[in-house]
Amino acid sequence: MRRRKRDRNYYLTSESVTEGHPDKMADKISDSILDELIEQDSESKVACETILTNGLAFVAGEVSSQAYVDVNDVVRETIRDIGYIEREYGFEADSCGVMTAIHSQSPDIARGVEKEDQGAGDQGIMYGYATDETEEMMPMPIVLAHKLCRRLTKVRKEGILNYLRPDGKSQVTVEYKGTEAVRIDDVVIAAQHDPDVKREKLQEDIKREVITPICGDMVDEDTTYNINETGRFVIGGPQADTGLTGRKIIVDSYGGHGSHGGGCFSGKDPSKVDRSGTYMARYVAKNIVAAGLAEKCEVQLSYAIGVPEPTSILVNTYGTNEFSEKEIEDITRKKFPLKPAKIIDHLDLLRPIYKRTAAYGHFGRDEPGFTWEKTDMAKKL
Repeated sequence: MRRRKRDRNYYLTSESVTEGHPDKMADKISDSILDELIEQDSESKVACETILTNGLAFVAGEVSSQAYVDVNDVVRETIRDIGYIEREYGFEADSCGVMTAIHSQSPDIARGVEKEDQGAGDQGIMYGYATDETEEMMPMPIVLAHKLCRRLTKVRKEGILNYLRPDGKSQVTVEYKGTEAVRIDDVVIAAQHDPDVKREKLQEDIKREVITPICGDMVDEDTTYNINETGRFVIGGPQADTGLTGRKIIVDSYGGHGSHGGGCFSGKDPSKVDRSGTYMARYVAKNIVAAGLAEKCEVQLSYAIGVPEPTSILVNTYGTNEFSEKEIEDITRKKFPLKPAKIIDHLDLLRPIYKRTAAYGHFGRDEPGFTWEKTDMAKKL
C-alpha cells in the first residue's frame, strides 16, 4: 500500500559546471587517460588523479596495464579540446607544465579483482536514483543546470558569444507543488569572459542565448536571474582555482536529490565499484521506475573488497511503490547482475567511453556508450 506523498510546496536547487571549470578539467584529463589505456588494453586497472593549478597539470595514481600512453600528450590535447588555447586565459595547453607520478596497482588489491570470480575493487556504498518527473528520469533542477552549462559551452565554441571563456557555472532552483515541478524560481549563471565586454551586455546575451532556449516555459514573471553578480569574471580556470579529480560528485550524480556514496567516478576503471556499482544502481533504479513499480526509486548497493556479491541492497521508493520495497529488493537480486564482473559484462564497460562522462553528468543522457541509461529490463520486471 502506498504511503502518503509529500504534499507541501518546496524548492530544490542543483548546480552544474562547464568542462572548463578546473575540477571538471581534472575529471576529463583523468578519464581521457583511462580511455587511452582501456582502448589498448581493456583489462587495464586504473586509478588516475589530476590536480590543476596556475600553469601546472599534475597526474598521479596507480596503473597496471600492457598499454603505453603518452600522458603529456593526452593532458595537453584534453586541455586544448576544452578551449584553453590562449595565453591571456592564464592557462594554456601548449605552455603549461605537465608532471606525472604513476605507479602500479597494489598487489594486495590485485588479489581481490583478478581472480576468476572477480571481487569488488574496494569496499563502499553506491547509490542510484530515478524519477518519472522528467523524460531523462532525473530531477528537473540538475537536468536544467546541466543543459545550461552545455549551452554555455556551445555558444562559446560556436562563436555565438565569442567573448566567453571556458570556465562557467550554473545553478537552478525549481519550485515543486507536491511532487510536481511547476516553475523555475531562480537561475544563476557565472560565465568567464574577455575583459572588454560590458556586464550589461553579457547579462542580456546570456539571458537571450543561454537561459531562454533552455528554461522556456518554466520561467515566469517572478523568476529571478543572477548573472555574473560579482560584475567581473575574467580570471578563471586553474589560474583562479585549483582543480582536482572527483570534487564535483553531486554535479556528477543527482544534484543533491537522493543520496551519494562518497566515491567519485572519474579516472577509475570499472573494476572499481565506485564507478561500475553506481552505474548499475542507476540502471536498476531507472528500470524499476520505467516498469511502473514506483514513481521514484533510490537503490543502495554495498560491497566489500574482494567479495563478488553485494553485501546489501536497499530500495527506497519514497512511498510511490506499487509493491512492497522488500519485493522490489528481492526481484532486484533475482533479475539484475550485481557481481562486478557481471556488471562490467552486462553494461559493456570495458570500452573507451569515459571521457564523455566527465562533464555534464553521468546520468540522464541518451548517448552512445551510456548503457546504464537503458530501460531494457523494464519488461522483465
